[in-house]
Amino acid sequence: MESATETIDGAEQEGRLSVLTRLARGELGALRVFLTIALIWVIFQSQNDRFLSAINLTNLTLQIAAIGTISVGVVLVLLLGEIDLSVGAVSGLAAGVMSVLTVKHGWSPELAILAGLLTGAIIGFFNGFMVTFFGIPSFVVTLAGLLAWQGALLAVLGDTGTINLPPSTITDLAGKFFSAGVGYALAAIVTAATLGTGLLELRRRQKAGLGADPLAGIVIRTVIVGVASFAAVAILSSDRGIPLSALILVAFCGFFAWLTTRTRFGRHIYAVGGNAEAARRAGIPINRVRILVFTICSTMAAAGGILAASRLIAVNQASGSGDILLLAIAGPVIAGTSLFGGRGSVWSALLGAVVIGSISNGMDLLGLNSDVKYMITGGVLLAAVTVDALARRQRERVQVT
Repeated sequence: MESATETIDGAEQEGRLSVLTRLARGELGALRVFLTIALIWVIFQSQNDRFLSAINLTNLTLQIAAIGTISVGVVLVLLLGEIDLSVGAVSGLAAGVMSVLTVKHGWSPELAILAGLLTGAIIGFFNGFMVTFFGIPSFVVTLAGLLAWQGALLAVLGDTGTINLPPSTITDLAGKFFSAGVGYALAAIVTAATLGTGLLELRRRQKAGLGADPLAGIVIRTVIVGVASFAAVAILSSDRGIPLSALILVAFCGFFAWLTTRTRFGRHIYAVGGNAEAARRAGIPINRVRILVFTICSTMAAAGGILAASRLIAVNQASGSGDILLLAIAGPVIAGTSLFGGRGSVWSALLGAVVIGSISNGMDLLGLNSDVKYMITGGVLLAAVTVDALARRQRERVQVT
């Protein structure tokens, strides 16, 4: 009897140690992020009871849409082990191009949006070309872009300085809300898709004789996604409804999550980020992968800039500046995407935006000064990078032993 009890106690202790070890290695990044979000919300709610109100959570959703969209592209670049410091400036320039074409030159809003996205794509292609064929570090190329594209924005806006956007498709991107019925239908689709993709992946791996997540894990993940989706719809519907900009962000995350995990191009991104030389010897076209990823990154930055302009109903000389670059990079890193490449998920763009947006929103509610806000945000980013470095060191130790 005592032996059996000791065995059970030992198994429980080993299970706890296993969870702690996996957390230390960064293998349970999503769990760590959810715990972080819960802690942040509890702290700010205790300081201001309006933080978790429906109106403030709707405002939070609108605030993170642009940053989260930019972060989607940043995640892809980080998976390569590269960096793009120009995403903020590119977002402002693309919004400026869009606003000038539709307000001053009479272009239709749809064509102006496409022109803004094309601007981002061209800049991204240029960044990737310079990094790939001239061997210039991405830090240097995009740092130069950070300065150059800000100047280009000033040139595009001209003497006007600020361009106000009239009601149109552009302003509807952040100003349109859907009813609760639409929200619940989308929540049901997301929940069913989570279960379906999990079961299909389980069946595929079992047929191939590979290890797979247990069925219980798939069910638990589906329940978590379902509860979160329906709860979000219920809360947002009690205020203005489901924001279109939030659906755009989730759609982007879902598409690029599929792209990185279910396609050959996605596997190539992880391979190049994990070990570029090994990827080259395996026949992966690393130059093409890098150029495409930088192109996608700047295109997503342009999309984020357009969403930001839609929310502010204007574009000015400060568009794309301030803390946009910091937040766009900090979010994915906080949510578990490695700065060293080859490790992370596109969903970290969404989760990271929630974390960093919650911190910013909570500090605004508390009326903290800008200097305090910058120091706290910088400290959170440093802590996340430190955790990533420690997790990487832990994984390397395990591989050696």
